[in-house]
Order: sequence, then structure tokens, then C-alpha cells
Amino acid sequence: MATFASIRSQSLTTRELLAGIKVIDVDTHVSEWPDLWTSRASGRWKNLVPRIEGEGEDKQWVIGEREFLAARNAVSAIRKDGHKSYGMEFREWEIPDVMEACWNTARRVEMMDEQGIHAQIAYPNALGFGGQRAMKVEPELRLESLRIYNDAMADMQKESGERIFPMALLPWWDVDLSVAEMERCANLGLKGININPNPNEHGMPSLGEPYWNRLWEACIHLGQPVNFHIGASDSSTSFLSTGVWPERSENQKLAMGGVLLFINNLTVLGNILMSDLLKNYPDLKIVSVESGAGWIPYLLESLGYMSDQAGQVHEPSLKERFRRSISACVFFEREDLVETIRKVGADNVMFETDFPHPACLYPNGLDYLAEPLAELTAEERFKVFSGNAARIYNIEV
Repeated sequence: MATFASIRSQSLTTRELLAGIKVIDVDTHVSEWPDLWTSRASGRWKNLVPRIEGEGEDKQWVIGEREFLAARNAVSAIRKDGHKSYGMEFREWEIPDVMEACWNTARRVEMMDEQGIHAQIAYPNALGFGGQRAMKVEPELRLESLRIYNDAMADMQKESGERIFPMALLPWWDVDLSVAEMERCANLGLKGININPNPNEHGMPSLGEPYWNRLWEACIHLGQPVNFHIGASDSSTSFLSTGVWPERSENQKLAMGGVLLFINNLTVLGNILMSDLLKNYPDLKIVSVESGAGWIPYLLESLGYMSDQAGQVHEPSLKERFRRSISACVFFEREDLVETIRKVGADNVMFETDFPHPACLYPNGLDYLAEPLAELTAEERFKVFSGNAARIYNIEV
């Protein structure tokens, strides 16, 4: 079992600033353990659901008739001893090589206590951040794989004592299936949905089309926020291979590729704001996950200006649509965090760590933000580090 005493260094000042605040980390990931799917599948699905097969360099996550799904690694930059690695070394690490808190519920809660985190929102790896990798196989297998994942995550939430809150993956290739699965997951206690922002890349209507109205109505009725995680569609992850000059080193590609993933959510939010989605559904709650927030004032101003030049009138205004319905997550933006929060709006920003990915704030992510924490007002600290997430995800604090 990993211990954290040797790496715990959270300052008294940070503890004092957050005294009485139950911190909620709104973006983390669960490293899928090898038998997550096979231990729950039955009948013909047992040999088709996601699983790790092969030996040596051929070992990988597969789905269906050995269709490649994901690399074999645990997508964790945290070593088994609890120390963080930098660069691409993590690509060779499987579940036995990484900190147990990446996948073990009890160890995760222990780590959260050590880090001063009350609750975490959690996302997947193997199926893609938006479940997009499942499109490689027939719809029935896709649906079964998502349902098993959601069942496992509902069990993790219960086992954590309602402190880890995974977001449900939806079968976004069919609106009726999506509504049904969201209703099922809401009954299991899951607190939100995670969806591909670009179903139009697979021949589906875009999310601004009336086809999806039933889903948005169900989200509002059930109090389920809609989460758009970076890298949740085929086009958004293509930046990792096409957006960086080919002669760059692997570590440079990791750095630049990560930045491009952040910026892709500018496209997601821009399309949502320009459509009638938030005009028609003002009570819908949308979260831009792992994207940072410093670019949002630029997006709102530039989109407003370009709309004016194109003769487009938005009622309510784009800024009002954002203020009412959209939130963004911050973690690495330390230098201008206070200004960013005040420009974007303290009601529209939430704290995250991205544990255990390479860019994550670990260990002691709260200490990383100690300086801007001290500059925020008590009300701003509460909203960004707890209150907004509690409100959006219906978490008791």
C-alpha cells in the first residue's frame, strides 16, 4: 500500500485559507484495472468486451475480435511509491507499476484525505475520454461495454462513501439509448454525463440539432450536468499527431499536444454558444473539463465581435448564455488565476487536479495554487474550490 507521509507538505497557510471548505476536485481519472469488463460480462460478451491481450510489445487493450482499443499502460504518471514521473516514462507502466490510488477505491480515498480533497469527479481512459473509441465495434457491444463501465463506476462511488463521483458514459450514437442510459445511471446515483462533443463526425446530427432535444430535457429534469472533457472526440485527439511538428522530441510532443487539447474546447464552447442550445435550454448545466479557463474571455469577446461583423444578433447575449449555463475547470493557471476567475466569473470556475495524468497537480495540488488562493476573497475561494461543484453535481458539503 502506498503511503503519502513522505510527500505530504501542504502548508498551514493553505489549510487555513481553506478551513471549513470541503474541496472538490472536478477532474480526475480512474485507471481501468485489467478485469474491469471481463469480470462483469456474461455469455457471448465475455470474450468481446474491453480486455488486455498479447505479450510484450503486442500487449494492449482490445475490444471485439481483437480490435485495438488503447495502449496497455495505466495512463498514470504516479509511480507505485507515490512519486510523480515527468515525460513519457509512464507509457510503459501497467496497473502493478502505478500508485494503487489510481484504481483502488480505498487507497484513492486515503490519498484524498492526505491531499485535503473531500470529493473527486472522475473520468475514463481506455474507452476514450468521451467513449469515442468504442465506435470500432458493433452497437450492441459498444452499449454493453459502456453499461459495464457505468455499473463499475457506480460501485466505486458507493464504495468510496460518496466521495468519488465518476461521470456516466453515454451511447451518444443514439439519442434514445442515451436518454435511457442516463436515466439508468441517475437511478444508480451517478451525478452527471460525459459525452462526445462531435457526434456529427460519425454521421449523427450535431449537438445543436433538434434531434438531441430529448437528451437536454432529460438532463434538466434529472439534474445531470453535461461534461465535455478535452480529447473526447476523434478530431480533438487528432491534434496529438497532426498539430505538432514531426521533428519535435516525444516529450515536446507531449507538452505541445496537451496545450492543443486544451484549446480544442474553444471550438466546443464556441459552437454551443452560437447555436440555440442554451437559448432553448437556459437551465442546462455544461462543464468544459480539463481545458483551463484563461482563454474564455478571449473567446467571448472575439466571438461577440465577429458575430457583430457578420450581422448576427444573439439574444440572450453570448456572455449571458455563458454566465448562466457554462463552467470551466482550472489547475495549471497560477500566474493570472485571480484575474481569470474574476473575468470569467467566480460562479463559473471550478478547481481540478487531473490526477493521475502527466499534467496533474500532484502531490499537494492545493499548495501549487497557494499564492492565488491567498489573493482570492473567502467567497471566491468557497465557490471555486467547493460551492460551484457542489451545486452543479448535487454533492452534499
